[in-house]
Amino acid sequence: MSPPRITILGACVADAFTEPASAGDELALRVLPGGGPANTAVALAWLGTPARFLARLSGDVFGRLFRARLETSGADLSSAVPAAEPSTPAVAELDAQGQAAFSFHAQNTADWQWTAEELARVDLSGTACVHTGSLALVQEPGAVVVEEFLAAAAPHATISIDPNVRPLLVHPDVYRARLAHWCGLAGVLRLSEDDLELLLPGTPPEEACDIWHAAGVRLVVITRGADGALASLAGDRMQVPAVPTSVADTVGAGDSFTAGLLHQLGVHGLLGGRLTDLSLGDVEAACLFAVQVAALTCSVAGPNPPWQDRLAPLMTDASAGRHLDATH
Repeated sequence: MSPPRITILGACVADAFTEPASAGDELALRVLPGGGPANTAVALAWLGTPARFLARLSGDVFGRLFRARLETSGADLSSAVPAAEPSTPAVAELDAQGQAAFSFHAQNTADWQWTAEELARVDLSGTACVHTGSLALVQEPGAVVVEEFLAAAAPHATISIDPNVRPLLVHPDVYRARLAHWCGLAGVLRLSEDDLELLLPGTPPEEACDIWHAAGVRLVVITRGADGALASLAGDRMQVPAVPTSVADTVGAGDSFTAGLLHQLGVHGLLGGRLTDLSLGDVEAACLFAVQVAALTCSVAGPNPPWQDRLAPLMTDASAGRHLDATH
């Protein structure tokens, strides 16, 4: 089965990674196109899912970089909005484990200026899933407009949300205040262990899943780095182990996991609406595939997910994975 179209809405961020400079009083930066939703759109396109990316793209040097990256990936930019505002840069520092800490420079940038008129032009009739997350859901003035767009899409398309909390830019209280509302719209909530600790400090993952299920979301997946992932489908839970890999860095790993999860659900015709026909075996197979995609992303520098031809054997493995014991 050919995968259905997934529409992704969110930010493009210019990830500027620090590098050694020629002089002690200089700082060298290597800029890569990034941003969680943009990374997910690229990963979906590379996996072979028709991916339409809704973005407000500046005409500045970073905006041109984003557009080239997305177009080369095969993402559909036909509904992207040319924006007068500047792009959003972020300076990233990697620790010894390849984990990145970002400082954002996002005041009045293009990504957050969505208007109702811009999103009203988007035709969702061929879309099985709408994915969004991160700062697009909390940065004003566009956040409310984005929520209204999701509410209009929810009766027909599966809504997928990745909070991707950025506490240095937006206080976690802002996310907490809106999370129950997002769960009422979403079929899929994918977040990291770090997000969980910021949103519900000290709460066991299983208890957090039950809180979010009670708010309305059917599938919760918590990615746990080297410990794999915990998935909860309306309270029925399973775990999948991580795939051992040589880590270059973890930039874009969570975004690639989300892409792998949604791609695999789409290939099997499971996206659309609130996922009422989804089984735990379906979730297991999708998560087994997603951890492979994330591992391949971690094995190279930057947010560079694998192309479809590298995943062909893994797709067969993931289909058979529902018969495996992945609870250890």
